[in-house]
Amino acid sequence: MTVARKILQQQAVVPSWGGRLDTLVENKLTLTHEVAELNLYETFQRAQLVELEFNSPVLTSMLTGKKVMHIDNLKPFEYLPGESLVLPANKLMKIDFPEATVQTPTRCIALTISGDFIQQTVNHLNEEYPRSEPNDQWKVDVNNYHFHNGLEISLLIDKIIRLYRENNVMKPFFIHNSIQELIVRLMQTQARRVLVDQAKQHVNTHRLAYVVEYIRKNLTKTLAIEELSNQACLSKSHFFRLFKNELGMSPIQFILQERIRLAKQILSNPAKSITDACFESGFNSLTHFSSAFRTLERISPRQYKQQVS
Repeated sequence: MTVARKILQQQAVVPSWGGRLDTLVENKLTLTHEVAELNLYETFQRAQLVELEFNSPVLTSMLTGKKVMHIDNLKPFEYLPGESLVLPANKLMKIDFPEATVQTPTRCIALTISGDFIQQTVNHLNEEYPRSEPNDQWKVDVNNYHFHNGLEISLLIDKIIRLYRENNVMKPFFIHNSIQELIVRLMQTQARRVLVDQAKQHVNTHRLAYVVEYIRKNLTKTLAIEELSNQACLSKSHFFRLFKNELGMSPIQFILQERIRLAKQILSNPAKSITDACFESGFNSLTHFSSAFRTLERISPRQYKQQVS
């Protein structure tokens, strides 16, 4: 520890989260709430196989730097900013920090959530917002679930960090509601993975998976809600509500997302132009295409093509 403190003095390491810095590896600031505990981690030197384990279900999320995760018998995998990992209670993680330095620390959070609170939220969702298929139930998959954060989850994580650190008499109330929303967003993200990423496997058993595949096969056509609800054998209002509940977005938003995904594939082809990408992905206006692309991807179609060409 004497050596570590000498290094700290020479390089003037200041923890981003505040408080005293006791070690260069896995510095932690813990903030508590009645249903969840937020742990903020900051690592300033390379290390290997650092062990970490929590006694409650946990959502970890990377903020800066890179880790390599060793969990059970899974192949070690890189863990990068913008990604999260959900794990059950008492799951041992062994973590490498291949790039952490004083100048470029690795930062992440670990949010442990009461199992009872998770179950209460799941039960409430199943009672008030049942899924489209009678045999499906809302649930949180905590079996080493690794995913890229969507915009909503990224914003929620930022909000939760801010709420835990602010001085506000209503803070417990705000945190409670934000954690509950995070659990619901996680369930929607997990449901979306099945219905979107694995749609072909479920077209014969899940009506929304069937609609997802129908949309993909007809992206260049005008797709009305009435047409899609007919494909799902549901009324327009019931279809719209179920689609938004389970995928976390409206049918129109999903169609737009799929058209932009197709446009990106077309733009990756050096022989194709921006105009080709526009009309071949189902847009009928270059202006609308450019605006939608920039909204979803945060860059213009031209900038994207320059990156991938």
